[in-house]
Amino acid sequence: MFSFFKRFKGSKTSETAPQESPVEEETGPDEMPLVPEAPASLRPAPAPVAPVAPTVQAPSRATQPVTAAASQTAPAALTPAPLPEDDNAIETVEIVPPPAPEPSAKQSWLTRLKSGLSKTSSNLTGIFVGAKIDDELYEELETALLMSDAGVDATEFLLETLREKVRAERLTDPQQVKTALRSLLIDLLKPLEKSMMLGRAQPLVMMIAGVNGAGKTTSIGKLAKHLQRFDQSVLLAAGDTFRAAAREQLAIWGQRNNVTVVSQESGDPAAVIFDAVGAARARKIDVLMADTAGRLPTQLHLMEELRKVKRVIGKAMDGAPHEVLLVIDGNTGQNALAQVKAFDDALGLTGLIVTKLDGTAKGGILAAIARQRPVPVYFIGIGEKVEDLQPFNAEEFSDALLGA
Repeated sequence: MFSFFKRFKGSKTSETAPQESPVEEETGPDEMPLVPEAPASLRPAPAPVAPVAPTVQAPSRATQPVTAAASQTAPAALTPAPLPEDDNAIETVEIVPPPAPEPSAKQSWLTRLKSGLSKTSSNLTGIFVGAKIDDELYEELETALLMSDAGVDATEFLLETLREKVRAERLTDPQQVKTALRSLLIDLLKPLEKSMMLGRAQPLVMMIAGVNGAGKTTSIGKLAKHLQRFDQSVLLAAGDTFRAAAREQLAIWGQRNNVTVVSQESGDPAAVIFDAVGAARARKIDVLMADTAGRLPTQLHLMEELRKVKRVIGKAMDGAPHEVLLVIDGNTGQNALAQVKAFDDALGLTGLIVTKLDGTAKGGILAAIARQRPVPVYFIGIGEKVEDLQPFNAEEFSDALLGA
């Protein structure tokens, strides 16, 4: 873990000698146009390429079995993955939701989650009070789900399955129907509940993308703090070289988390991230997170630039980027689904970070994503504080959505 923060300036983007960046010929303009704020399951880890396992500073069970007493002191959300047969292979560490190590912290998170989704749940909770199980009930449910931006596909799927469940189990009480809907919603969202695996490579390279205003830079800063809880050393790369405010914002998060930020006032973002990968490898950093400039999926030349960044990262390190994350604003509803589809087609997303769910009436968008493009949701955010970014849990989210 770095005990200092250093801002890189000029054309030199790392303390080590700059490497010749295999930057491809530009496919778009040099300037990032101002745009209005707009609204794959995990892939197997590549085979280890290093002959000697890097040090991943996280609780390990490789040397001794975990006893009941030891498990009380270890972080509740951190468990080592099974060790491979090869002694020289890299050990992986899994962040398993939920991450709150203390009951009080856990309860606080659940309270904030329910409060954040209260506008969405308000349309659903009142339907089952003193209602009769008839066509009118299903029509009200359909309206409420559509208003929450669950989408037509997910809404029809949930209602049809719910009708069958009510008939098969002969449910007669409205609260029983609500419980059945909760069960169906959990089953729908469960495929999105995936864990982020650490230690697959050193560094583990994460490429962060999204539209303007979705909260990419803030999410990177919060995620860096989250990873530090699991003894992961972090390096940040300011790949948004066009917007000075983005670099300054990332620099502030670097100071807060006491990590280095590789930055450059102007230049090619792929070259900056390429140098950052080299610096992370030289310093044996555990995780490198690369920020990118915001762009709309309809800006084809900027989407092609994003593809180029991904290709250059692959040239800097075989198998990288290991995670391609998209940050989406939960308030944008169905537009968020369109973003997921476009960025997934362009980059092959490995996970999502859904921000700004606090106070939204469109929390049902995750049901639409689960039905049409089930990219794992690694984290959800319900506020500005660091602890307001937590791993996604389908059961907790469903309870908050239904006011359970």
